[in-house]
Amino acid sequence: MAITLAVDCMGGDHGPSVTLPAVFEFLRHDTDCTAILVGREELLRPQAERATAEFGSRLSIRHASEMVEMDEAVASALRGKKDSSMRVAVDLVKDGAANAAVSAGNTGALMAVSRFVLKTLPGIDRPAICSVLPSQRGNTYVLDLGANVDCSPEHLLQFGIMGSLLVSALEHKERPTVALLNIGEEAIKGNEAVKRAGELLRASDLNFIGNVEGNDIFKGTADVVVCDGFVGNVTLKAVEGLAHMIGGAMKEEFSRNILTKLAALMAMPILKSFRQRFDPRRYNGASLLGLRGIVVKSHGSADQLAFRFALEQAAEEARQRLPEAIAARMAAALPAPTLCD
Repeated sequence: MAITLAVDCMGGDHGPSVTLPAVFEFLRHDTDCTAILVGREELLRPQAERATAEFGSRLSIRHASEMVEMDEAVASALRGKKDSSMRVAVDLVKDGAANAAVSAGNTGALMAVSRFVLKTLPGIDRPAICSVLPSQRGNTYVLDLGANVDCSPEHLLQFGIMGSLLVSALEHKERPTVALLNIGEEAIKGNEAVKRAGELLRASDLNFIGNVEGNDIFKGTADVVVCDGFVGNVTLKAVEGLAHMIGGAMKEEFSRNILTKLAALMAMPILKSFRQRFDPRRYNGASLLGLRGIVVKSHGSADQLAFRFALEQAAEEARQRLPEAIAARMAAALPAPTLCD
């Protein structure tokens, strides 16, 4: 299936210096895909022209005169910059010119723009941000990661459905396991919203395994872990901080003296394997689920490798027609309309 990605080349901390090489590398590996480079044409044209000989019609440019700053207010991005590279990329998805949009820009602005332009799917009250974390058994998908601070039990059920379908699409698992993040495994624990959400999830046809605690995310106890955006965002930031601290501490210890430096040299193969296995760049790409189109958010500080992984995720979601799968699943869950006299 031919896939076209609309890429916000101006977003993120690095802009075209990262996004363009990542797109070119992605196109070399995925020969069924095309890319629309969205941004200021005078900045994109020189590199794009050099790549045209290699990619031909698989590469094009859509000019956007504005860009959303990383610290810009959501209202300003939504109302004041209708020709931003972010907005134009999402518009291309709405118009059917692209199958998915990818941006490393301002997360709040991207969610607001995507929700305004694409709208939510029937049966979905709120879109959610879902990302993957490494675990002992592979990957764990966690949502919501910050789009919805306050969630009702029904929202958490919808997150479970969307997360399950995402794992099925990306990892080709027929019935992914779903769990609810809580302060204990027992059904009686948690606040009223979480306990009610547990009841809804147990009554659904999802492969729900019950409550899990924070440490279960990295054990790989479940394929999908559901929580509200407040808990999810705090969890994600804590994980990022812990990973940074561990990396810094290991580097400091191995460089302490000549003996530790020799130990580091001997342990280099193991350290390289460890770094590759848990390299956060390989888990880059958060899905904005529940929209009438595919939007993938890359980390703002992503380098070329990390941004390429976000592109690959967007392409796979498009191949699996993820929004259509979510819409069909929600339609099956909604009550049939009643006829009026």
